[in-house]
Amino acid sequence: MAKKLKREELTKDMVKKALRCKNADELLALAQAEGYEMTRDEAEAYMAELADFELDDENLKNVAGGGCYMLCPQEAISLPFQ
Repeated sequence: MAKKLKREELTKDMVKKALRCKNADELLALAQAEGYEMTRDEAEAYMAELADFELDDENLKNVAGGGCYMLCPQEAISLPFQ
């Protein structure tokens, strides 16, 4: 039985696979193949989001791993977190 995917359950690998989809049909097929429930409207909405959210592998790694999306200035790296 397919389950609903929650955003907080997304992994870096899932995002990479989704970014490879060229249209909502491919994303819908991917979701079904991975055992997730998704409607056509949800697939189209996700594709619209993904169109604005294309990262190269290095930036994807930084975002997924909690690093800086943009290059951090050297002084920011040395400041303690408060």
